[in-house]
Amino acid sequence: MKFRVIGTAPETRREVSVLSLGTMTFGTTVDEATSYAILDRFVEAGGNFIDTSNNYAFWVNGTQGGESEELVGRWLRSRGIGDEITVATKLGARPNQPTSGFSLDVEGLSAKVIRESAERSRERLGIERIHLLYAHIMDEHTPLEETVRGFAEVVADGTAGLLGASNHWAWRVEKARTLAAAAGVPGYEVLQHHHSYLRQRTDIPSLRSPDGNQGLVSGDLLSYLRDNPSLTQVSYSPLISGAYVRDDKPLGPGFEHAGTEPRLKAVREVAAETGATVNQVVLSWLMGGDIPVLPLVGASSVAQLEENLGAVELDLTPEQRAKLDSVN
Repeated sequence: MKFRVIGTAPETRREVSVLSLGTMTFGTTVDEATSYAILDRFVEAGGNFIDTSNNYAFWVNGTQGGESEELVGRWLRSRGIGDEITVATKLGARPNQPTSGFSLDVEGLSAKVIRESAERSRERLGIERIHLLYAHIMDEHTPLEETVRGFAEVVADGTAGLLGASNHWAWRVEKARTLAAAAGVPGYEVLQHHHSYLRQRTDIPSLRSPDGNQGLVSGDLLSYLRDNPSLTQVSYSPLISGAYVRDDKPLGPGFEHAGTEPRLKAVREVAAETGATVNQVVLSWLMGGDIPVLPLVGASSVAQLEENLGAVELDLTPEQRAKLDSVN
């Protein structure tokens, strides 16, 4: 396994594996025995960066979520694992009522919600401090100053360590970080968005914005990261739920543009050259780019995890990387 330091302050920064394990479906569509086996193998391989959220996975059984956090907590306790594993969770997108559908009726990012949700997550996980706590989505109904203050308070009392933002516009992240810096309190240091080798259109309106999908890594966000190297970008769904290798898994309307087929052709050619799988090439491309990205991978079996782990040792040559990067 390879590692990278996230965060800057000595008291909260963490050395994490370059591959993060997502546990979104653990405790729901992935049963407990399989979830434990995947987690055990991840740690055995040197992985130490686990990701969940307080709303995972409400849509499966029509709940408010929490099943994933509860399972991860049971696994941590059963294995006697302490601070050596970095646990990340998120708040803000938990539905206010049990539901199986996505809507705008979610908890948001008020100081009260941040306090109550963080404490609830810490209790479910059974840990002293949430190592990385994300704002899961933007909340444009709560003053940003209040959100910044709310997160600062849970860091100050030891409930959380590092702070992050998921599914945020780059300008919104910068505004929050500026407010935090002016107040002398911790700000967002880790970002989490969808990012993969295939590029998805960012201009299609989403549930939460008529301007496009704020959950995607855009050129604007990449430029922001390049100018702020202390920030860490985590990429969720880097393998697009198996769409690179499954003919029965459509890519979706966001990929219906002229760049998709040439990039598919390029990544398949590089995979053939290396003897690796397409998925492994995608993960290696993300980890080894000039803006290094930490892929967040999900798995529903140990076999799927093994394939992902194989990407850590795959080093693309400069020529192979140039071939991938040259395709528009």
